[in-house]
Amino acid sequence: MEDSEEEELLNLTLSVAAGRERKKKGRTRDNNVNSIIIPMNSNEGYEGKIFRLLQMRELMLRQDPRRKGVVGDGHGLPLIHLLLSTATAVDERNLCAALENLIDLYQTVSLTGDSVQRVVAYFADGLAARLLTRKSPFYDMLMEEPTSEEEFLAFTDLYRVSPYYQFAHFTANQAILEAYEEEEERNNKALHVIDFDVSYGFQWPSLIQSLSEKATSGNRISLRITGLGNNLKELQETEARLVSFSKGFGNHLVFEFQGLLRGSSRVINLRKKKNETVAVNLVSYLNTLSGFMNISDTLGFVHSLNPSIVVLVKQEGSRSLKTFLSRFTESLHYFAAMFDSLDDCLPLESTERLRIEKKLLGKEIKSMLNYDMDGVDCPKYERMETWKARMENHGFVGRKISSKCVIQAKLLLKMRTHYYPLQFEEEGGGGFRVSERDEGRVISLGWQNRVLLIVSAWQPV
Repeated sequence: MEDSEEEELLNLTLSVAAGRERKKKGRTRDNNVNSIIIPMNSNEGYEGKIFRLLQMRELMLRQDPRRKGVVGDGHGLPLIHLLLSTATAVDERNLCAALENLIDLYQTVSLTGDSVQRVVAYFADGLAARLLTRKSPFYDMLMEEPTSEEEFLAFTDLYRVSPYYQFAHFTANQAILEAYEEEEERNNKALHVIDFDVSYGFQWPSLIQSLSEKATSGNRISLRITGLGNNLKELQETEARLVSFSKGFGNHLVFEFQGLLRGSSRVINLRKKKNETVAVNLVSYLNTLSGFMNISDTLGFVHSLNPSIVVLVKQEGSRSLKTFLSRFTESLHYFAAMFDSLDDCLPLESTERLRIEKKLLGKEIKSMLNYDMDGVDCPKYERMETWKARMENHGFVGRKISSKCVIQAKLLLKMRTHYYPLQFEEEGGGGFRVSERDEGRVISLGWQNRVLLIVSAWQPV
């Protein structure tokens, strides 16, 4: 591995360790639980080591969560180093070293320990799965998929307790509302939102409420949402939720939802009504597109719609993710920040935190480490400068994020326990923070020194 990647991991560990100081008081580590050592037989075959690995993982999963605590001072750094060595061994197909390291990791990590132990546990699962074939029953065990109900509950928990998605959705909605208000004299009081990944529709109740507060008997407002998705049942459930919610605000807001399966001919033939304000919502959607042509085609189609505003929400990456180790390093930085931030929102023994990490974040970690094993490109997490140039090359110009958006983001974070006032990216410190970038055309949500999400608004030239 390159020296720069190892330095980034060292910085990552020190950053996470600093954030843990406030959570260590009153917790101790049970050394009897975490120091179970099963000797490694140097003559043991590959299958025997796989079996020993799975035994140690099962032991880790069965340990009484009440006996787990925060690891001792300085323990996080060796744990990250061991994980780095394991990833390198896996990448180089040094199976013996990889298996021995994974067995060591499973003796130290915990799904109910501190944030470093927990995040490393899921990365260990992802690395272990990478050593197995798709036909192995143990692969399915390691990569176990949550049910749709479990994933929905985990997403709901994360949405409720963390500012992560609320920051993205409230900021995007405020920008869309302002674009509507700019055209209010000529848009027939009609707003059409085209959401390229509507998912559960959690973004839209706040916009419905904001528009309903503007509407009166003599000033009826029409809101039409076209939501794209991959699952017909999920689209129908989203429609039912949003229609039910909108009915609570009387008849002054006319609400319509149209769910379309992605790739449908009806998507290609989308047309705007006369003079309506069209807003395109790209919240975490472009990250899911694997190839350059897919991204280019999508942006070309968006431009053809001639929207009044395009809201773009992305995770920002700091490097090219062409190699496994670069993808591993980037993912570890991001998810370590996410796991540490959850300790700011939920107590260590919380069942909601365990569900979020196991059914949502853990699934993402293991999938990220194994994308290329299925011949599929991994999601694109690029630097701001890269996607800014891409948007401009496709005929878009950035819109300034209003002071209302910034104030709203600050108020949202003030509701959280470890809020830090508006800061610039280069400043130190911990906790959630918002930052303005690119001369006020970008606003980001970060945890400590790691940017988690970036929101920007665009319009066709």
